[in-house]
Amino acid sequence: MQVSGSPACDDLGTPVPVPAEVTRVVSLVPSLTESLAATAPGLLVGATDWCTQPPDLAVRRVRGTKNPDLDAVLDLRPDVVLTNEEENRLPDLDALRAAGLAIWVTAPRSVPEALASLDRMLTVACRLGRPAWLDEAVAAWAGAAEPSATAPAATAPAATAPAATAPAATAPAGPGATLGAVPPPHRRAVVPIWRRPWMALGRDTFAGDVLARLGVANVLADATERYPRVDLAALPPHDLVVLPDEPYAFSPSDGPEAFPGVAVVCVSGRHLTWYGPSLVSAPWVLARQLSTDVRAG
Repeated sequence: MQVSGSPACDDLGTPVPVPAEVTRVVSLVPSLTESLAATAPGLLVGATDWCTQPPDLAVRRVRGTKNPDLDAVLDLRPDVVLTNEEENRLPDLDALRAAGLAIWVTAPRSVPEALASLDRMLTVACRLGRPAWLDEAVAAWAGAAEPSATAPAATAPAATAPAATAPAATAPAGPGATLGAVPPPHRRAVVPIWRRPWMALGRDTFAGDVLARLGVANVLADATERYPRVDLAALPPHDLVVLPDEPYAFSPSDGPEAFPGVAVVCVSGRHLTWYGPSLVSAPWVLARQLSTDVRAG
């Protein structure tokens, strides 16, 4: 593979020599795999073992997000490798760059940033047209704070064909950077993401912004770390515990027992933490789950 073309900048501002034509892509992030598969599935030639969406994805697997098989990635001769600042290790990305691959890094920490990041990844890094599902996601989140936002705004996203002409490297980020103000919170929550040891959402996270836009404030949003270890006996005042089913697989039988005397809800980790086609249905899926105390009834 020959990497050429005018360098574009990824989410970190790093110039990426994206080829003028992209025909082979490896994704090292589950949500980005789903995004590309929903837009132009023929481009994907490799993905991690953790890339579970779509369920029928048939591409070569290159191990995990934290321990990718670098030789397998190189063997696939991708034009672009899709990655994430948080999901993937810098030494792995540096090794792939040193081998001559174009590495595109995403790093959204809010819903507007995620929507803009997906637009740039698809239109610039993958040389595709903007997919309809991304516009549906923008519309879904623009109305997420409305009381009527309890049902899906659109059907499941359909694949979008590549654009006839590759967009310029300076293509606009498209809608999504401005969704309006975050509504006032009506609940104050702790959001564990792991146990043994207990860890929770802290400052400046995509999932924290998702919840804030649904009226749920993260009581650890001012923590010094993004994913701090926590002492359950010393948590700030809260009236809700939100337990996602990933990265730790919290469930009604694993987690709620640690939080007596407070409402506990179990939510879809994919809808809370993934940025991709799941953003279309995330507002109503999460709104329903956030209103269902696992110990009620």
